[in-house]
Amino acid sequence: MHLQDRQILLLALPSIISNITVPLLGMIDVAIVGHMGSAVYIGAVAVGSMIFNLVYWLFGFLRMGASGMTSQALGRRNLKEVTLLLSRSLAIALSIASLLIILQVPLKWIMFWLIGPTADVAPFASTYFDIVIWGAPASLALFALSGWCIGMQNTRIPMMVSIMQNIVNILASLTLVYGLHMKIEGVALGTVIAQYAGCLMAVLLILHTYGRLRGYWRAKGTFLRQPMMQFFSINRDIFLRTLCLVAVNLYFTSAGARYGAVVLSVNTVLLQLYLLFSYFMDGFAYAGEALGGRYYGACNYRELRQMIQHLFGWALAMTVTYTILYLFGGMWMISILTDEPHVLLTATDYLPWAWLIPAAGAAAFIWDGLFIGFTATRGMLVSSFVAALIFFSTYRLTVNIMGNHGLWLAQIIYLSARGILQTGWYHIKLKALFH
Repeated sequence: MHLQDRQILLLALPSIISNITVPLLGMIDVAIVGHMGSAVYIGAVAVGSMIFNLVYWLFGFLRMGASGMTSQALGRRNLKEVTLLLSRSLAIALSIASLLIILQVPLKWIMFWLIGPTADVAPFASTYFDIVIWGAPASLALFALSGWCIGMQNTRIPMMVSIMQNIVNILASLTLVYGLHMKIEGVALGTVIAQYAGCLMAVLLILHTYGRLRGYWRAKGTFLRQPMMQFFSINRDIFLRTLCLVAVNLYFTSAGARYGAVVLSVNTVLLQLYLLFSYFMDGFAYAGEALGGRYYGACNYRELRQMIQHLFGWALAMTVTYTILYLFGGMWMISILTDEPHVLLTATDYLPWAWLIPAAGAAAFIWDGLFIGFTATRGMLVSSFVAALIFFSTYRLTVNIMGNHGLWLAQIIYLSARGILQTGWYHIKLKALFH
């Protein structure tokens, strides 16, 4: 195996394992509340989880910004900057978390207004929110810690933290719900305990692995004006880019809901196939962040160009694999997710769109990782904004002719457009820098 491929896999595989543990957490919570004797508990966890997934997704720039800048500093062997980036990222993460806690009342009102939970679910969802919001410092700090580790070419620590976090969540929730006879409060508190346990483990592992770097750290360098301005400039672009993604995803869900419960269910199930593909592609994107930033920071452009070629080779392999999997096993996978006859029958009409997901989305995943490594965040923002405009325009032009098929056409074109636009940005704006 080529050295570049080995490096990519060493970074990608732990991230893939970590990603696969994510849905387990939600499944366990649903399984626990599903045996409490009322459907409102399931609805409360669903609403509460949706709120925090959305809020934390918006602040994902804490991980991505830390990853790209750290990998470049490591490539330059600027260990002082490497340590300062960790403290800088943590300081900003904890500041944002403090604001979320201070503003939790208006935040909850806005999110409930957007999601609109039913009257019977709302009180329990409110209880879940009031407890889980106190986990914000741990969750956002973990973004910064994970991004820094990826930038340091270490995806093993985030993997170990993710696995441990899930185990703690399961044990804590089961103990609180069945041992102490708590209800929705037990599930929420179990989530918060797991978040702080994960954050503590990440800190201890980083101190153990990188303790020798403490000699390079200087507290007064954390809040220097120019580095802070650069950090916020990069993260501003990532934040705005994330808003574009959120807008498309929310609209896709709400537009699908207009066609009735069956079509909404079909869309939801088919999106699980997209998520499954994304768990694997994100692993290779993280490898692109780490290696791309490191080679770029070291001005090692020959290795950088080779790495990009190998990374897209893996993307092609994943695209072919998942296309074949969905082509021949798509309905079998859908039947595992639901046994509702009307949903299964309707899904056969829309399954061909799932066949196109890997080919449409693969390039965007890889370029996202590479652009984060290069800190070429303006390219991510522009491509996402233009692709979002293309999505909304395509759907408006096709909705009266194709209905929900038009929604899926818009989604596939949107995914493809992101990859195509980023490819163009690389060749026009970036490639000349790597020679």
